[in-house]
Amino acid sequence: MNRLSAHIGYLYADLPLAERPAAAARDGFTAVEHPEPWAVPAKEMRARLADLGLAFSQVTSGMGDAAKGEKGLAALAGREAEFRAGFDRALAYAQEVGCPFVHPMAGVPKGGVVDAAETYRLNLSWALNRVEGSGVRVLVEAITIPGYHMGSLALAADLQDQFHGRFALLFDTYHAAVLGEDPRRWITRNAGRIGHVHIADHPGRHEPGTGTLAFEPILAALTTAGYAGAIGFEYIPSAATSASAAFLPGWKRLLSEKVSP
Repeated sequence: MNRLSAHIGYLYADLPLAERPAAAARDGFTAVEHPEPWAVPAKEMRARLADLGLAFSQVTSGMGDAAKGEKGLAALAGREAEFRAGFDRALAYAQEVGCPFVHPMAGVPKGGVVDAAETYRLNLSWALNRVEGSGVRVLVEAITIPGYHMGSLALAADLQDQFHGRFALLFDTYHAAVLGEDPRRWITRNAGRIGHVHIADHPGRHEPGTGTLAFEPILAALTTAGYAGAIGFEYIPSAATSASAAFLPGWKRLLSEKVSP
């Protein structure tokens, strides 16, 4: 059955980072993820996860200055050295904790579109070369933050083709809905492109069941396509995280039914 991954940047935010994996395990999650987990050294995180029977599903590299709204560095011209240092840090962390994916966020460039596109391609190419032989893959995600460089699923898929499938897509149900896509239909057409999935309802970006998305058909599309990767929950809890995660037993039941002979 797919790993069900708690995004512990969004979930359990009232707890110290080191305590969040245990809380996730108690609520039934089987993996965790965090964009910047550096406050917990990789060896300590690995030991905590091993004790809890959890996996670490994906990590982000080089977020930049959140106060300035950067949301990543990969498309920011003139920040290449900072991007590379951040990517190397994330890659080393991923290897230590057994994480299969690093997500170099594109960011919100302030300069020209052409410069941003060229910078992004060069940084992405560098990152893809960097992970060769590491056991870690690169993720690219279409995100609907205003001005975000990679803001289209079609653009992400086209870039994936240009790079001959050397990276996987992170598919987010909330961002897909904001972009006007039907998540189930998009998955049905593009499942082979996906390496990681993020779940949040739309509108509101809260837990499943708070918005208009029909998640059972979305799960069916993933399982029918043979998707074996993690399903991450990157949502804003509408209540305490444990209460918001009450849907998990039902999801586990649906997933086990889908994979049963």
